Amino acid sequence: MKVGFIGTGSMGSILIEALILSGALNPEQIVATNRTIEKTERLAAAYPKLQIAHSNIDVARSCSIIFLCIKPAEYKTVIDDIKGEAGPECIVVSITSPVMVKQLEGLLNSKIVKVIPSITNYVFSGATLCVYGERMGEDDIELIEKLLSPISAPIRIDERHTRICSDLSSCGPAFLAYFIQKYIEVAVQETGISKDDATRLACEMALGTGKLLTAGGFTPEALQERVAVPGGITAEGLRIMEKELCGLFSQLIHTTHAKYEEDLEKVESRFFGTSVD
Repeated sequence: MKVGFIGTGSMGSILIEALILSGALNPEQIVATNRTIEKTERLAAAYPKLQIAHSNIDVARSCSIIFLCIKPAEYKTVIDDIKGEAGPECIVVSITSPVMVKQLEGLLNSKIVKVIPSITNYVFSGATLCVYGERMGEDDIELIEKLLSPISAPIRIDERHTRICSDLSSCGPAFLAYFIQKYIEVAVQETGISKDDATRLACEMALGTGKLLTAGGFTPEALQERVAVPGGITAEGLRIMEKELCGLFSQLIHTTHAKYEEDLEKVESRFFGTSVD
């Protein structure tokens, strides 16, 4: 099996490296290309058996699975390149959230999947969100999830919920890292603790909390109840957070959804000329 990657920017590179380092794919199974070919050459230098393709057509000709790790503005060009080569048995995997499965099914004869990865996949953790097109059979779905399982938990979602699921799984690491960053900065400013010590403590805390909320079987609510003794320090801190942060998360979701709707409209009007129900 040959797996192609069109686009080896930030997320494309993360996926390729994670799949190789986890053992899900061997470098010789991967064919990759990029508009700036030097990015692909750097990957091939790190993984010498990875094959560099010098065109999108070459990827489509040689691969049974093709990952499109590109921006919405690039879809028209890429699809025009590959549609003559990506046949009915080919699985095309888009990782771009505002590009809809039905849109791609209307432009390609291939089987279509939308997969939304996360930076956490680089350490073989977190989720990959999966939306399967109508042409995907159970064997095809099993193949994709077998490929993704070594680096993530593949989770099937309704495409209508792409944005909120992405907020939680893909944007979430950046949001959580921002919270931790600000917590560290204030700890240093207010108490004089060294930044190195505060960073190590906060990051180890985040790691342990993640394990408690997954392997440990705790829900967020149960974890708070276990730590916060009534009338104690943690309970007082939670009271302040409830008061000050209550509206923040609604604003966050409204903002990300508004940007997503804007991106959907741009994709529909500029690159596909269609609207999706």
